[in-house]
Amino acid sequence: MILEHEIPNGSKLYFGNSAKVKRKIENIASEILDENGFEEIVTPVFSYHQHLSIADDKELIRINDKANNSLSLRADSTIDVVRIIEKRLGKNTQQKKWFYIQPVFRYPTEEQYQVGVEFMGEKKLSSVVNIAVDIFEKLEVKPLIQISNIKIPELLVEMFDELTIDDFKYINIEKFLNLKIEWLEKLVYLQYIEQIDEVIEIAPDKMKIELQKMKDLSLEISYENSVLAPIYYAKMLYYDELFFRIIDKNEVYARGGRYKSSELTSVGFAIYTDALCETLTK
Repeated sequence: MILEHEIPNGSKLYFGNSAKVKRKIENIASEILDENGFEEIVTPVFSYHQHLSIADDKELIRINDKANNSLSLRADSTIDVVRIIEKRLGKNTQQKKWFYIQPVFRYPTEEQYQVGVEFMGEKKLSSVVNIAVDIFEKLEVKPLIQISNIKIPELLVEMFDELTIDDFKYINIEKFLNLKIEWLEKLVYLQYIEQIDEVIEIAPDKMKIELQKMKDLSLEISYENSVLAPIYYAKMLYYDELFFRIIDKNEVYARGGRYKSSELTSVGFAIYTDALCETLTK
């Protein structure tokens, strides 16, 4: 029996102080983004193309339109925003900087509020990381920025038959160290920008390129509390190289990276409003 006051597991309810904190996060983010030349967009809740935006389409909440075409609730905003700007608005706008404040929905009843940012046609990831830093500083939250490069685990799997991508998903450090390769051991323990040149100096050429990208991003970020995590791996459908997470203890407050949609390279991030609300209301 479902009681009248019950809400589905995974859905969100904000009231009183929590609703006030949620609105504060959204207001501060929108003010800073507006000051930096971003315009707001609100995309449809229903989409025909969400299977192109999410790694596991089993997480989609599916329905049908009146012509019996399959569609789903918005499970991710990034690719929808880029697709709508490119394909639908087209020549009606030259604007490349966009943000959105809206929830996404995952099967069966998970609801997640986000503040999302997309800088279309931009390759410099620091251009949006520094905006994220400004938002968190205005909120008086001082989390950790973790910089990664998804291409590094993928390259290591190509280079060593003994390694699989699961070794990176589950951080199987012992397996890496058992290979007894000096530069790989240094890579495993690489955490701070001061250590990276030592690894770049002895790493293979194709690894040097990806490590240099991490170094450049670290030096371009105006934030002291940051670390490098070169062997961190998370399966992303569109983030496929430089990638960052903003975390505090075990909570992820934001993540973003550089990605391609069709042939257009862009950068962006999403702030996870619900996790941030929970911290700020404590």
